[in-house]
Amino acid sequence: MQIYLARNNQQAGPYTIEQVNQMLASQQILLTDLAWHQGMVEWKALGELTQGKLIYEPAGYITPSLSTSAQTPNQQTQTTFNPSIQNNRSHSKVEPELASLGSRAFAKVLDILLWIPAAIIPSFFLNQNQITDLASIQQKMQTATTSEQALQVQSELFHLIPQEAWIAVGLYILIMLAIQAVMLAKHGQSMGKRLAKIQIVDANTNAKVPLMRSFTLRSVLFVLPTIYLFPLFSIIDWAFSFGKKRQTLHDKLAKTKVTKQ
Repeated sequence: MQIYLARNNQQAGPYTIEQVNQMLASQQILLTDLAWHQGMVEWKALGELTQGKLIYEPAGYITPSLSTSAQTPNQQTQTTFNPSIQNNRSHSKVEPELASLGSRAFAKVLDILLWIPAAIIPSFFLNQNQITDLASIQQKMQTATTSEQALQVQSELFHLIPQEAWIAVGLYILIMLAIQAVMLAKHGQSMGKRLAKIQIVDANTNAKVPLMRSFTLRSVLFVLPTIYLFPLFSIIDWAFSFGKKRQTLHDKLAKTKVTKQ
């Protein structure tokens, strides 16, 4: 297997897997360096290929015996692409393409729609009289002018909805959060982003992002401000996306960006 490396738009190679692993161990190359070999559709950070380890072990690869090993990393190697490989992938496309604002907005809308059932679930636990009372409470919410009135209306709403309904809503929210967390950890995608074919990556290395950053910082931390300050908070958040890396405010906080899959 022939592996090509790139750093700061400077490319070198080809190297064998053994050479790459030796150079990783001696820190001649870094996990942030980009790599490409036959079978890959695009350049990726070494850290993404190695899952953060200092050794690359691609699936199905068998390490050759010492007698058939290629030259050591200290020997002079070819520093330009083989023409037969260059027509597949050139160094001009080492950076993944950023997701468009349209695709990101589409993914966000899909993610929001998935939370609508949480607001609908309580209605399945109400009888006709309770539904009528709920409509009256909603009118009071719209006309409340002071914080005391708002708190009183919220208290009425809380006591109107049966405990079983609140449990069902809580279970739905927990299940949705668990699904989102698993998808983000495994693919760097929420359900909306998966359908939109975009993904979250590290802003500097293009590698997979740890769950703490992709889920906790980007999603959970922004739930309350979005609920209480929508749409003002969302407008401020998305205003940042017109920068060079199209990073929203929560992207900048988590040091991530969104690219095409």
